[in-house]
Amino acid sequence: MQCKASILQMGELMSPEPRETTSTGLRLQTHYRGDNTAIECAGRLTIEHAAVLKSHGKSLIPDSKRIVVDLKEVNRMDSAGLGVIVGLYVSARKANCDFLLINYNQSIRGLLGITHLLSVFETRAQSKRRFP
Repeated sequence: MQCKASILQMGELMSPEPRETTSTGLRLQTHYRGDNTAIECAGRLTIEHAAVLKSHGKSLIPDSKRIVVDLKEVNRMDSAGLGVIVGLYVSARKANCDFLLINYNQSIRGLLGITHLLSVFETRAQSKRRFP
C-alpha cells in the first residue's frame, strides 16, 4: 500500500484527551482516534520553530496509519516549515502511512504552488475522499 497525501477539510478526529506541545511561536495539539492522528498547528511554522513539528510528527508515524497536519491556525510558514512538511510526508510514505495536509491559508497554498508541491498534496482531495 502506498502512502498518499491530500488536502481535505477537517472531519472528526478528536479524542477526549488531546496532547499539546508548545514552543514559543508554535503550538501543536495532537488528537488520536484509533490509528489516525491529527496535529493541529497554531502560530509560525518557521526556521525558529520547525524542529518542534519535525520531531513530534516523526515520533507519531510508527503508531499511526494516517497523520493529518492541520495548518488552519498557522499564520506564517517559510522554507524550513515547508521542508518539515515534505520530510514528514516522505517519512510517512516510507512507513506506509497516509499523510494529509489540511486547512492552510492562501500564503501557504502559494508556497506549495511555487515549489510544485501543491499537486502532491491535492491528489486525493480531487477524488473527494472523506476523512476518516
